[in-house]
Amino acid sequence: MTDAGGHPAELAPAKINLTLRVVGRRADGYHELESFVVFADFGDRLSFAPGGALALTVNGPTAVQAGDGADNLVLKAARALAGLIPGLVLGNFHLEKQLPVAAGIGGGSADAAAALRLLARANGLAADDPRLYAAARATGADVPVCLDPRPRVMRGVGELLSDPLSLPPLPAVLVNPGTALSTKSVFAGWTPAAAPSPPLDPAALQAARSNEELIERIRASANDLEVAAIGLAPVIAEVLADLRALEDCHLARMSGSGSTCFGLFATGSAADAAANILSGKYPHWWIKSAMLG
Repeated sequence: MTDAGGHPAELAPAKINLTLRVVGRRADGYHELESFVVFADFGDRLSFAPGGALALTVNGPTAVQAGDGADNLVLKAARALAGLIPGLVLGNFHLEKQLPVAAGIGGGSADAAAALRLLARANGLAADDPRLYAAARATGADVPVCLDPRPRVMRGVGELLSDPLSLPPLPAVLVNPGTALSTKSVFAGWTPAAAPSPPLDPAALQAARSNEELIERIRASANDLEVAAIGLAPVIAEVLADLRALEDCHLARMSGSGSTCFGLFATGSAADAAANILSGKYPHWWIKSAMLG
């Protein structure tokens, strides 16, 4: 993939946590997690012109919220990899920002992972070079799972990944009401559930032969951060209620630490129709139909 100028480019797809179980809090303050992660068929787009000093420009609908300063994860990832590989060829990144920010769908993490993939190509690094994974871990907890964006079960603080899962496609609608949520604040409000979700079995997920069967297996788990996120942003409960009220919606849930929610459908046409209904009702919300996998 290349951009209009012929520079290498990468899609940075939205990351969706179909389930999220908080296993517990560690002594260092971080939380142990278990999550079933999939990726949408759309996202941000990052291009790279090798050579010269490291730089980043940003445009797109959510560019202002993303920022282009030194704290952007694209630059953080590039610096992390450069710290591991002396003489790494750097250059100018350009980010077309489409995904909402602080929305529970890993936009910044996906951008950082795309930056690492572009740097690997420009520097002749193998896709499985362990230094890419090390740089991903140093950049953020969600970056390793985004490095090779395929369905997986993610555990620990994001560093323990299952093998990729081959799954039936999941038509979905993603809805963000425009409320940004701090992951740190949501985790601070988490309390253990009275009836914890059962552990995930990647083999059982892999064995699903239809999206209906896969949805039923997803239904057995939950997102343990949903209650805490709703406490901070009650509009999330409104989003979930609207998704669940749609006739063809099989399951609605929040992704990650919020505030984006998803509804799962049997067919792409049903998801498209649902997105149109919600867009008519809430023209100022970010609403997209998607295929997850």
